[in-house]
Amino acid sequence: QVQLVESGGGLVQAGGSLRLTCAASGHTGSNYAMGWFRQAPGKEREFVAAITWNGGRTYYADFVKGRFTISRDLAKNTVNLQVNSLKPEDAAIYYCAARLWDLDYSINYNSPHYRYWGQGTQVTVSS
Repeated sequence: QVQLVESGGGLVQAGGSLRLTCAASGHTGSNYAMGWFRQAPGKEREFVAAITWNGGRTYYADFVKGRFTISRDLAKNTVNLQVNSLKPEDAAIYYCAARLWDLDYSINYNSPHYRYWGQGTQVTVSS
C-alpha cells in the first residue's frame, strides 16, 4: 500500500504563489506515476499535472498555461507542485494521487482513476 500526505496549501492573494508537497510512503518505487488533481466547491475533480517517477516525464492540463510546475525528489520520495500567478478560479482542494505506470499511461494520465489518494490540501485565493 501507498500512503500520500499533502502539505503547503494556504491562503494567498491573487497573483501569489504556493509550493505544494506530496510525501509518499509505503510500497513505492515500482514504476509509479504521480498526479495532482483539484476540486472546487460545486465542481468535479479535475486533472492538474502528473509525472512519472522513474523517467520524470511531465504532463499538464491545458488551463495551467505555464503557471504550474510539477517535479519530484527521488531521495525524499516527494512530489512538488509549484503554483504561480494564482487566480481566484484556482481555489480548490488539491489532491495528490498515485498509480502504477503502464504502457497506456501516455494516453490516460489525466484519468481520475488513480489507485491511491491523499487527504488534500486547501488552496484559497483572495482578492
